[in-house]
Amino acid sequence: MLSRLRRMVSSMRISQRLIISLIVGVTLVAIFFTYIRMREEKRVLKSEVERQAAVLGDGLVARSIESLLGDPSHKELRRFAEEFGNREHLVGIAAYDDQGRLLAVTSALAPRLTSQPTAVAMAETLNHGYGEFVRLDQIPMYIYALPLVSENHVVGALAIFHEAGFIEAQSLRLWRDTFLGVLVQTLFITLATLLIIRWTVVGPVAKTAQWMRELRTGRAVESHALPEAGLFAPLTQEVTLLAQSLEAARAAAEEEARLRETAESLWTPERLRVHVHTKLQDRPLFVVSNREPYMHVHQGKIVETLVPASGLVTALEPILRACDGTWIAHGAGDADREVVDQRGCLRVPPEEPLYTLRRVWMSKEEEEGYYYGFANEGLWPLCHIAHTRPTFRAADWEHYQIVNRKFANALAEELAGAEQPVVLVQDYHFALLPRLVKELRPDARVAIFWHIPWPNPEAFGICPWQRQLLEGLLGADLIGFHIQSHCHNFLETVDRALESRIEWEHSAVNRDGHYTQVRAFPISVEAPVDPGQNLPPAAVYLERAALFKELGVSATFMGIGVDRVDYTKGIIERFRGVERFLQKHPSYQGQFTLVQIGAPSRTHIKRYQDFLGEVKSEADRINWRFQSPSWRPIVYLERHHTHSEINQYYQAADLCLVTSLHDGMNLVAKEYVAARHDEGGVLILSRFTGASRELRDALVVNPYDTEQVAEAIRFALEMDPAEKSARMRRMRQVVTDHNIYWWAANLTTELAEIRLENLEATAVR
Repeated sequence: MLSRLRRMVSSMRISQRLIISLIVGVTLVAIFFTYIRMREEKRVLKSEVERQAAVLGDGLVARSIESLLGDPSHKELRRFAEEFGNREHLVGIAAYDDQGRLLAVTSALAPRLTSQPTAVAMAETLNHGYGEFVRLDQIPMYIYALPLVSENHVVGALAIFHEAGFIEAQSLRLWRDTFLGVLVQTLFITLATLLIIRWTVVGPVAKTAQWMRELRTGRAVESHALPEAGLFAPLTQEVTLLAQSLEAARAAAEEEARLRETAESLWTPERLRVHVHTKLQDRPLFVVSNREPYMHVHQGKIVETLVPASGLVTALEPILRACDGTWIAHGAGDADREVVDQRGCLRVPPEEPLYTLRRVWMSKEEEEGYYYGFANEGLWPLCHIAHTRPTFRAADWEHYQIVNRKFANALAEELAGAEQPVVLVQDYHFALLPRLVKELRPDARVAIFWHIPWPNPEAFGICPWQRQLLEGLLGADLIGFHIQSHCHNFLETVDRALESRIEWEHSAVNRDGHYTQVRAFPISVEAPVDPGQNLPPAAVYLERAALFKELGVSATFMGIGVDRVDYTKGIIERFRGVERFLQKHPSYQGQFTLVQIGAPSRTHIKRYQDFLGEVKSEADRINWRFQSPSWRPIVYLERHHTHSEINQYYQAADLCLVTSLHDGMNLVAKEYVAARHDEGGVLILSRFTGASRELRDALVVNPYDTEQVAEAIRFALEMDPAEKSARMRRMRQVVTDHNIYWWAANLTTELAEIRLENLEATAVR
């Protein structure tokens, strides 16, 4: 009650100050403009008096001269002066000789003339009309004097006296009228302003305060009542962000309390931020990747911000946000240059800047040689043993070196002044970068994560520049792969290609006094989020039917495949497995359809262009063999889909086919598991994926074995629902425990704990 009374008193004080300020402000403005108007009015009135006096004087001068020269007694002159003394505002006239003696004057004026006016003397001296405003006997007057000239000699002067008091009187009336007008205007303006403020300011502020009060007390409220545009748009934006932060903090606190209570260890973005902040101990973090976390592109006449679909962004953003780090990446958006400063930097995310994005620019030739050439026509097929011959060109290798050096220079600029920096390099695009960074900054802790498989030594030996690549990688203090077998392949490759000492028991390499640890960090996806109400089987069936209707297919069972259209993903092998399944089990013809979502990738590389045609041709062949007017066995969707679009298929499909011929991890398998809140569905997973080491409850197949793939499809469709649920539940637990934030925490922890020391100290340890 006391606090409410204080708020009321405070509100009254604010209202009083506002009213007084309005009154004072309006009054001062009105007085200023009234003063300007009054001064102009006085000027006009004085000019009018001066004009009338001049006109009258010009008409009287000739008569005055005749009366003065023709009548030595000046009777005619006195009669003349008396005659013109009764006009409006004219007090009278007076005539003087050249000695300044008064010859004639209007009788009403005579008592006030005690001396010759200055205007008379000035008119005789200057030999032209002269006027001045004076006070005679405390009465304001205007005196206009004209010289009386005969035969080029001044023989006297004529003075005309106008009463000027009406000017002051009119000014006083103007002040009075203005004061009354200002008083009325102030009242109306104050009232109108208070009403406007009440409607446009006090009301929205009160609603915002009420909303925040309810939010603070934990009530479930909507933010649609907040003002959305105009004056309060910035406030609404900041309040909404504040509310979101409060909600996130409250949810994190509740989740942490739940975890403590149940002794679980779920990794969340909040937990990762706290963990990284503790481990890095204010050491600056720098991430280098080819793909940028935010891209700016032109959409018509405006510039839009896009977030590329990437598990890497999901994993690393919480770390960079926690320590205000720097992300260095290729600026690939057509509007990227328009939003950065002179160094190519900007703060991100756009809605709440928490870290720095540094963009590195490449020419078309550099991008063609470094990315499409050496990285994706050379290293990609080399590391994925998928029967596609790698292509190595000297020009591509030159561009690869140039771009790696360019990124090293950009990173060196960002590292300037940073003490004990931590650097995370991402993927096969930057194999040379760790060594370059170490040469520039020996005190930096450097890690590189290799997101694709590492082949056996014989396969990697195909590369003409394998020694340079290995030496570049061994500049890192930590090298990460998805699975342990890739670590072993790497160590064996180093053992055969370079003079070094392999510490097999520690999974590390000693070369030239530098110690490099090699570890497995299986990457993952975000932890499954339980929506709180699982869909019943009937709802899943209806959702599946709706999707089939959109696709123009009539079927009962759905399989889903989601891939970039890449020759390593086993898409054609998958199609042939479906073909064999329908051939062996004709009862499923007209009942089972595989929906294949294929996102085109690297389309101006000839091998990828050819593969796109092969996939479409194989789908058409199989469809032609089995299809009916209302059904076809394969629906091939060759376009990019959003995560929410793909999720609908994940949640509705009876099974998911992941048939990669060689894959470092394959996150599609984990995405499918994370999406199955109903604990339904079956995952058919290639044995050549890293995910098959973790998701042991999947149906693991050899994608080259068409019979095995076909039998796995049948087994999945006919599996007992209880077994399906048990398998999916165990896989979801694996993804929950080892999610993307767990991966990021392990990687940064391992790197942060590395001791930078020479070879002898390492040996002693």
